[in-house]
Amino acid sequence: MSSDVRPYPVRAITADEVAAFNTQMDLGFHETPPQETHDRWMAVLPLERTVAAFDGEELISTGGDLPFELTVPGGTTVPAAGVTMITVKATHRRRGVLTSMMRHQVHGWHERGGEPVGMLFASEPAIYGRFGYALGTQVLSLTIPRGDNGLSTVPGSDKFRMRMAVPREAYERCLAVYEAGRLSRPGMLSRAGDAWRDLRLSDDEYAKHGAGPLRCVMAEDASGTTAGFAWYRVKEDYNNPARPDCKVEVKEVYGRDLASYVAVWRFLVDLDLTSEIQADVAPDDPLMYLLADPRQAVPRLQDVLYVRLVDVDRALAARRYATPVDVVFEVSDPLCPWNTGRWRLSGDAGGAVCEATTDPADLVLGPRELSAAYLGGFPLGALGRAGRIEELRPGALAEASRAFVSDVAPFVPFGF
Repeated sequence: MSSDVRPYPVRAITADEVAAFNTQMDLGFHETPPQETHDRWMAVLPLERTVAAFDGEELISTGGDLPFELTVPGGTTVPAAGVTMITVKATHRRRGVLTSMMRHQVHGWHERGGEPVGMLFASEPAIYGRFGYALGTQVLSLTIPRGDNGLSTVPGSDKFRMRMAVPREAYERCLAVYEAGRLSRPGMLSRAGDAWRDLRLSDDEYAKHGAGPLRCVMAEDASGTTAGFAWYRVKEDYNNPARPDCKVEVKEVYGRDLASYVAVWRFLVDLDLTSEIQADVAPDDPLMYLLADPRQAVPRLQDVLYVRLVDVDRALAARRYATPVDVVFEVSDPLCPWNTGRWRLSGDAGGAVCEATTDPADLVLGPRELSAAYLGGFPLGALGRAGRIEELRPGALAEASRAFVSDVAPFVPFGF
């Protein structure tokens, strides 16, 4: 850290400071979105949940957190804060500004009895690891060539009527499909309200990134009920004289069941005048098991959501466990000192309790290890083999690892 360290007050911004906030955010991310983009984001971010540091009257950093319900293993949800818009002015780096903002956020959540879990998309993971955030979900990025790599049918997948729809007019029906499956996979997020609708259906040139307008296709059953949908764009490319080389950019695909999900995907993989599909899916998505030639899908596993347990007891009690577990964790957490101590977790598939205890510790670990395992995608056992967890009671690590793992891979459906 630089020797030029001064206290910079950190607080939420006022309505009069929104313009300065957006200007600094543009500077920090090296972007120039239109005012409409800023307006849509500020519509989902309450002013009281913003955070900024000030050097006198100069706004020198930005940040905020969005309120979500996060699905956790066992089909339950926990309130979670989605950290977003984090920037620090280049003239004020290495002066403790980011540390002050991170502390302001987590201490505020704890003191208000608010969200026991924080989460973010890390532009630089090493930075946020210092504050206890750990990788919690991954995504499988696929590039699927059109042609011989067809998608197998499943029983009932050919019974649906495919219909194009105007995204805004069909939004509520699509949202109902999304909500029907939201509790079935850890990492899924709530997104209610008109502000989220406007943000997800953004269709200006900045949102398109050179592609065409947002399209919506729906799979309808015999009664006309929407059973599945996709939002997608097509980036046109007719420069190849032999054949069109347009790319399908899939934004979201959901179905109420496997048949409707496959019906939508079969539509997407066979769009005329296209050469390939680009999509992000869950690491265990059924799509990979239905492709005629999965090798041609060019799968790439990438990091996505980083998670931070703010209140260890509340967070661990909110989820369910694959096998019975009764284990005492010893945690050291300098940023959130209320987490430092010993915690007994007792739970199973029916529920859990996590309470402070003076009993001897079974496992010694930090907030990053608990956070990495929280959504069930990264085994505690693997972290132990990496030397990041100390086992004091033989067998405790294997017991906890089996209990924490989710049978369904966690997946976050959209960015924030």
